[in-house]
Amino acid sequence: MILSAGLTPAWQHILLFDGFRYGEVNRAAEVHWCASGKVFNAGIAAHHLGGPSLTLAPAGGSPLPLVRGELRALGVPNRLIVTRQPIRVCTTLLDRATGTMTELVENGRPLAPDELDAFRAAYAEEASQAAVVVLIGSLPEGTPASLYRELLEQTPCPVVLDFRGEGLLGVLDLKPLVVKPNREELAATAGKPLENDDDLLPAMRSLVDRGAQWVLVSDGGNPAWLLGTSAGYRFHPLPVTNAVNPIGCGDAMAAAVAWAVRDGRAMVDAVRLAVAAAADNLAGLLPCRLDAGRVEELAKAVRVDRLPV
Repeated sequence: MILSAGLTPAWQHILLFDGFRYGEVNRAAEVHWCASGKVFNAGIAAHHLGGPSLTLAPAGGSPLPLVRGELRALGVPNRLIVTRQPIRVCTTLLDRATGTMTELVENGRPLAPDELDAFRAAYAEEASQAAVVVLIGSLPEGTPASLYRELLEQTPCPVVLDFRGEGLLGVLDLKPLVVKPNREELAATAGKPLENDDDLLPAMRSLVDRGAQWVLVSDGGNPAWLLGTSAGYRFHPLPVTNAVNPIGCGDAMAAAVAWAVRDGRAMVDAVRLAVAAAADNLAGLLPCRLDAGRVEELAKAVRVDRLPV
């Protein structure tokens, strides 16, 4: 199975406006609620791509029955660690007139020591049965920065990592299979701006040199970049004429890479699938509700350049 694990899921509030005006009263044309946040997005994407999967995350408060109900309706297998603090609520504002998105994000709420212990125990049990793990998202306030390292030391299978900063730098010596930051997250991890593509590859190389087997960097509607110890590639984005909501594109990519690795595909083909999953996600309103057949077809059209490294 593919295990998607993380500590900062969200109950997402999505509002669509025919035209949004900052500083004024705005009436939404449509309102939607859904399970989201990076860990839920990745788990939902993995499930929709097909095959066995499990999503592991903490959640609590009044949204918990709604979260459970939606995951059950989607058929997404899950194991939720019930917390005393409510799951965070994040809000997405979509302006149809301009095609712009504004995201209002709550930080993950602190977990009690017994809740973290319960998550650790559940992770160790589920990771021991997984074919690939996606470990994804930021840590809640007050969580030890060493937690992800603790989890990875208990992971016997390949891992796809999607988090940043000191937490990421602190696990690279464990040689994770794939590290997947976006360009902004890579800059934050490297501690310097990446103003052009000439800055990008050295920053990626620094993560490979510290132990990552592959580094995959997404950059919105721009090319995605993949670098390993002896090979580098640039993946051209697919044209999306009906873009709706960019939330979850990177999470769909992480899940698609994990799915392809479990399927035995080469890394270049895994990233082709990831680029296609991001394009499919972009065309949908709710994050990571992918169409597996469409993703496979889109992957065939992804153009790849081999880079000198």
